[in-house]
Amino acid sequence: MDIEREYKRSLERILTGLDLSGMSKREQAVFIDRLNEQFPRLFALLVDIYGQRYDFFYYLQQLVQTLANGFTKRSNVLKQKDNARLAAPHWYQDENMLGMACYVDLFAGDLKGLQQRIPYLVETGITYLHLMPLYDSPKGDSDGGYAVSDYRKVNDTLGSNKDLEELSKALAEAGISLVLDFVFNHTSDEHPWALAAKAGEQKYQEFYYMFDDKHVPDEYEKHLREIFPQVRRGNFSWDSDSSKWVWTTFNNFQWDLNYTNPAVFNAITDEMLYLANLGCEALRLDALAFIWKEMGTNCENQAKAHSLIQAFNSCLQIAAPAVVFKSEAIVHPDEVLKYIDKQECQLSYNPLLMALIWNTLATRDTHLLTESMQKSFEISPDCAWVNYVRCHDDIGWTFDDAVAGQQGVNGYDHRRFLNQFYTGRFEGSFATGVAFGENPSNGDCRVCGSLASLAGLEQGIEQNNATLIEHAVARILMVHSIILSIGGIPLIYSGDELALLNDYRYEQDDSKKHDERWVQRIPVTDADIQASKKKDTPQNRVATGLQTLIGLRKQYSVFGQASTRIINPHQNAVFAYQRTAKDGTSLLAICNFSEHKQRVSSITLGLGNGDVWQDLLSPVRVSPAPQELELAPYQVMWLLNSQPV
Repeated sequence: MDIEREYKRSLERILTGLDLSGMSKREQAVFIDRLNEQFPRLFALLVDIYGQRYDFFYYLQQLVQTLANGFTKRSNVLKQKDNARLAAPHWYQDENMLGMACYVDLFAGDLKGLQQRIPYLVETGITYLHLMPLYDSPKGDSDGGYAVSDYRKVNDTLGSNKDLEELSKALAEAGISLVLDFVFNHTSDEHPWALAAKAGEQKYQEFYYMFDDKHVPDEYEKHLREIFPQVRRGNFSWDSDSSKWVWTTFNNFQWDLNYTNPAVFNAITDEMLYLANLGCEALRLDALAFIWKEMGTNCENQAKAHSLIQAFNSCLQIAAPAVVFKSEAIVHPDEVLKYIDKQECQLSYNPLLMALIWNTLATRDTHLLTESMQKSFEISPDCAWVNYVRCHDDIGWTFDDAVAGQQGVNGYDHRRFLNQFYTGRFEGSFATGVAFGENPSNGDCRVCGSLASLAGLEQGIEQNNATLIEHAVARILMVHSIILSIGGIPLIYSGDELALLNDYRYEQDDSKKHDERWVQRIPVTDADIQASKKKDTPQNRVATGLQTLIGLRKQYSVFGQASTRIINPHQNAVFAYQRTAKDGTSLLAICNFSEHKQRVSSITLGLGNGDVWQDLLSPVRVSPAPQELELAPYQVMWLLNSQPV
């Protein structure tokens, strides 16, 4: 096929039948200009995915009309935001960016309550707010809202669509970018599409993977892993309503969508544009590694999964270019990197950094962290990491076994050690965590717990041990210092800024007790916020220390658009990296991952060239550099050099 000739011919035909009557002449010109720019790429991607189908052009024509309809419904305010973001496409790399992720009900009760908490967000410095799923979902267990029954209806417990629209406007006025989840791998079994499939409608049965018997599922199953083996075995569930087996990667009430059907791509694009038109500026792509199934493979990270995401991205560039994608790929580090591109996902969670921060706290050895970041931290200058220490989900030890092997570390054994350490089963551990997804076949598990409890604060308070508490507070501040300074958007999980401890009440709730992740899904009350202001408490020390770090980040552009170089300090417990901005300003960050004092060579760190370095976190001024720098337990130094380098 001559792609260039065919895309031109197809676009010409589509434009003759395209209904743009809802747009002004100026809007029509803008839409057609963007369509002309993006269509060659979009066409090539869709030909790769669906070009073998006889009805390909029908669905292509329908898709372009969907994009036109989405653009027409977009408000003038959002169209102005589109223009602003196109003029400054790297807005998410700014030093003012500071993210928070929260569940609406846990953080503020409902959407109206969250709007009332905007002053707290502003005071904290938040400019990016990720609201965990707030869509209509099944009563009881809904996988924390990730089983969506209606993308266009707010869950009744949280408020109304009008409340969400008002919140979106209020956040924008406060300078806070709204981030929503795009749960596009699956729907709940209560979604209208699934209900129609259960009722026997062929059209909607083709929206999912549904089979009359286990023969084909068993063939797929030979190569698939189990995600929640403690809940159920296998990746398929029997649906008695339709008398069919349904592909359900995560839970039996979450039905995987069938993207080999172009009708699914078009329908999900329509839902995506609805979310974009609510005013969000980023969509978190949930479970993106699983969206394409291929017999004989593990059905993760397939090439056409990337093609699908790039096609969705292209659709956004036409209808709502202010919106960017955030990758949620908790997979092998090499696979994570493949999703990061300005034409795929402009933002990406950094699960490798997260996992290795916790690894290094346990081992007090930075070699695996340093080597891994040297290999995997650098990404396209058009993109940005979203760096986090904890989130709503469990910790999976996603480091690269090949890199670990170079350090003499056996990946399998080391993961078992980390699981033992963070669930408090390892003698001498400071952590109070909970095992999640423990596989009865091999004893493997993942780890849950709040940041403060995993960092040792729960143990310190229970034992009334001042030293343990001091070390826990220092750990909490140190790990936050890394995500605030290493490059990208730092993302705080709601409650971590207040040093909230594990919440074990989920064990008494029948809809939650099987899912240990609820131990870290903690309500944030007014009393918690007030408690963080009480002097000389661990919570106050965390809150005030974090505010100091945040304030410094926002003062210096070197924390924003700057390159990052990971340094090997040749000292087991010390992690170091250098940020360099275009104007020559340089920042050297040094972190002691041990409860003991550490000394590190100034020459190794690059401090011996006669420049003046001022520590932003202490009175230390390095000029000329001493032979060695001494760091107190868990101390962080942010050495700023404003001289050209």
